Formats: sequence, C-alpha cells, structure tokens
Amino acid sequence: MLTIENVEVTYHHVVQALRGLSLEVPEGRIVTLLGTNGAGKTTTLKAASNLLGLENGEVGEGRVLFRGQDIRGIAPDRLVQEGLFHVREGRRIFAEMTVEDNLIAASYALDRRDAKADYDKVWDFFPVLRERRRQVAGYLSGGEQQMLAFGRAMIARPRLILMDEPSLGLAPKVVEEIFATIRRLNAEDGVTILVVEQNAGVAFSVADYGYVMEHGQIVMEGPVETLRDDPDIRSFYLGVAGEGAARQSFRDVKHYKRRKRWLS
Repeated sequence: MLTIENVEVTYHHVVQALRGLSLEVPEGRIVTLLGTNGAGKTTTLKAASNLLGLENGEVGEGRVLFRGQDIRGIAPDRLVQEGLFHVREGRRIFAEMTVEDNLIAASYALDRRDAKADYDKVWDFFPVLRERRRQVAGYLSGGEQQMLAFGRAMIARPRLILMDEPSLGLAPKVVEEIFATIRRLNAEDGVTILVVEQNAGVAFSVADYGYVMEHGQIVMEGPVETLRDDPDIRSFYLGVAGEGAARQSFRDVKHYKRRKRWLS
C-alpha cells in the first residue's frame, strides 16, 4: 500500500531530517513506527502525505509510492481523494466548527469517488460524538477531539490512514478506546494503518509489524512479536529490565553504543 524507498528529507535546504529511510506498509496491515522525540517519525508521515512543503521541507532523494504510484508532487488534497488520509499530531480539527460540520467538511474528500458520507458509522464507533454533534469542537475534551480527528478520517473512506501520536496527552482509558478503534477499523473495513507512537506498549497491542527510528534512519524492524522480546526494546521502550538489571531510560545509553547493538 505504501512504500518509502531510500528517502532523504531536508528542511530549508540545510537541515537533514531523514537519511536514506526505507519502510513498507502492506495492504490491510497495521504497522507502527517507533522512536523518541526528534527521530524523524512525523517527518516520515509528512513525506508520505506531501505536507513537507508547508514547512519548507522537501524529499531530495528516493521515492514514495502509494498503491504503486510515485506520489511526489501530488497535492495533499488530491492524495486524500485518492484514499490517503493523514491524522496529524495535535488533532488539527476545525475548533470553531461543530462536530457535525467537521465531519461534513471531511466529506469533500469523496467528491471524486462514487461514495456517500457514512456519518452513522462514526456515531457507531464513537457514540459520545453523536451526543456532542451540535457542540463546538474546540470545547471537546482532548480524547473527544482525537475521536473526532479519527472520525474525519473515517468519513473520507481512506485506504490508508497515517496516524501521528494518537495517544499523546490522553488518559489511559481513552488511549485504550482509540487503539481498539484502530484495530476494529482494520479488521472490519480492511483499512491499512501506519501509526507513529512513542508508547510502544499500546502500539504493539494492535500492530503486525514495527520499525524503530533513530536520527532519521531505521535502525531495527521486525514482526511485533520479535520486537517485543528484544531486550533493548523491552528496556528502552517498554520499561522492562532484564532479570537482576535496573530499569533503564532510552537516553541513559550513549548513541554510539546503542547503534552497535541495533546494527550488530
């Protein structure tokens, strides 16, 4: 569904954010991209949805393929109409519009397809949004705004959803509900999902395959079952130390030593 091949990204023609990054998101699967702040996760999603230009960024080398088509140069709104929807970090809803009007605005992505907006599906997934449908979106709680951002994506009937830090700033119960929705949408509708997360525990609960980023590069990848059992992943991302070992922080280990373990 999505293939990123040896992509180099720079901002302002000076700052290099991605360095030969490659990853694949197979159709019908959930893939997670893990990494600390500044690793390049959000830049990766913006490269896939062609939003880099809004921040003076560009893909200099490599290719980004969506359903086999090189999509560099295609306008972001056109990509949405083609079935690629990016749920950005921080929700990015229309705060001054009602919940219902936010969903109506998302329906314009259907203009080029023979489809009708399925508002009832959003209400089914998120009953609280039905109750709040006439409420101004800016007055929703953080969790409800994340549900609305997800609902906007569902209205567009995407083939691929890019989700950036859906758990950020949310209570554990709400995070559980959001990730249950990710799993359900994938299982019921076959929607392919690439989810960027720092919370490896919740990401592993839904994903089939995972990538780990450091400084703009992929340093580890594999099925979630394999990553979950890796001692470094357990220590740095899951907070589980080995027997008799003290719990470590990802930042406690120097980068050059860390890379030796990742790449050995």
